[in-house]
Amino acid sequence: MSNLSNVDQITNLHRNNELQLLCFRLEKDKDLFAVNVFKIREVVKYRGEITVVSHEGSSLVEGLITIRELTIPLIDLRKWFYFDARERSKDLAPYAIKREPGEDEVIMICEFSRWTVGVRIYEADRILNKKWTEIEQSAGIGNSGLNSKLVSRTRYYDGRLVQVVDIEKMLVDVFPWIEDEKNAEVDKIRQIVTDNEVLLADDSPSVIKTMQNILNKLGVNYKTFVNGQKLLDYLFAQDTDISRIGIIITDLEMPEASGFEVIKQVKANPMTARIPIVVNSSMSGSSNEDMARSLNADEFISKSNPVQIEDALRRFMIK
Repeated sequence: MSNLSNVDQITNLHRNNELQLLCFRLEKDKDLFAVNVFKIREVVKYRGEITVVSHEGSSLVEGLITIRELTIPLIDLRKWFYFDARERSKDLAPYAIKREPGEDEVIMICEFSRWTVGVRIYEADRILNKKWTEIEQSAGIGNSGLNSKLVSRTRYYDGRLVQVVDIEKMLVDVFPWIEDEKNAEVDKIRQIVTDNEVLLADDSPSVIKTMQNILNKLGVNYKTFVNGQKLLDYLFAQDTDISRIGIIITDLEMPEASGFEVIKQVKANPMTARIPIVVNSSMSGSSNEDMARSLNADEFISKSNPVQIEDALRRFMIK
């Protein structure tokens, strides 16, 4: 399977508040999972060497693989589904994706948050075209277990459930030092003095937690929303004091209404057009940034970067 997206495709989907999901399985004839195609560069069958970097059964990194002269870490997604951050010594080997001897590995090459990783799956299925209004928030999201690894769900062509994976959370679980580095950056940011309020929309519980930590350190008032539609409902409610809203920070991928839809509606309304919008996204490709800016987004930053968030709030909230 070749590259899964291009600029024209991205632009057309965003204009219509649509997305494409690559459906896949982790076991033969079992549950369907999915990831937004814009986070997947390609899906490959792989027979090459896997350079083992750890022999511990608890390791989430299978090793390093080289594809077209690019060496990247390989992660077994099924192992991650059984991973619990509170039990980092748990043996995950029994949960690895199982194949017959001599069978090719099936690997998604994923690009997001300025990272490129290989993700082992059992098989890729098909691409599913959906409106964001057809994507539902996952129910019962908790702090551990499978539910904490899923952000949303939708239906397959025949009505079967398709569950969308929180691929950003996977990255943090596999490489916990990424979060440690972010926490060290949070220590460097300084309080911002403002009476204005920040509106934050993101469907990932782990991202919301990180962003709340950053905004608390900055000392600003804020409200969080689990998707773009919830933010829009609040913003355009009759009892909302729009004059107190200093900035909107939004993800791009969200159920019901995407970040692109948030930008379009906010900037199209004369009552809210003045509110600065900062896109906080792991989909760091230039086409996504160009599309966001063409809709009059004011800034595009890499996911939950404390220094960039502080800089944006100082530029746009303090007049």
